[in-house]
Amino acid sequence: MAKSKQEIISEIEAYMQNGGGSLRAWYVGISNDARTRLFNGHRVRENGDWWIYSKASSSQVAREVEDYFVNTLGTDGGIGGGDQTSDVVYAYKKAAHTNP
Repeated sequence: MAKSKQEIISEIEAYMQNGGGSLRAWYVGISNDARTRLFNGHRVRENGDWWIYSKASSSQVAREVEDYFVNTLGTDGGIGGGDQTSDVVYAYKKAAHTNP
């Protein structure tokens, strides 16, 4: 089910707080296939790593959430990626084996 900007922000912020570490220890991005991006692209481990994703109501909402985390809160991430189908926001806690 697609979520609003504020719902996704609240959900990810709570998850990050539970996962601990500084905000720079977290990476936030967008994709149209978060699982592939997380586990193949970023090499996040499905079991044992801290990761979360949530489907936004639109690509624009996903971009706004990504921008909030990267530019306002200071997480790692690269805004401007993806395409018009990128409507899923994902976040993970970086580790020695992740990229980055």
